[in-house]
Amino acid sequence: MESTAEGQPAPVHGYTSNKSAYLLRLKRIEGQVRGIARMVEDDKYCIDILTQVSAVTKALHAVSLGLLEEHIGHCVVGAASEPDPDRRSEEIDLKVKEAADAIGRLLR
Repeated sequence: MESTAEGQPAPVHGYTSNKSAYLLRLKRIEGQVRGIARMVEDDKYCIDILTQVSAVTKALHAVSLGLLEEHIGHCVVGAASEPDPDRRSEEIDLKVKEAADAIGRLLR
């Protein structure tokens, strides 16, 4: 297990078990973005470029939704298992607000 600079165990995030799949998808998206830049450099037809931008946007949304689902399934559910009832309520509220804020940013 990795640790932080302070010697504490690194936090386990909801996406940790799928980290390699997320990285693979992001590398693929990175390649698509480089391809779009080449299309602009090569003066390709604007509609073809927009089609590729749309594909990248859709791919990023898929990653975002996956991460959001992982946050809810891991972080929100984890907060619900907090043994201290007062802290549990605070943690649940915090994690749900984080998810709601993230959804708001995705919808803008």
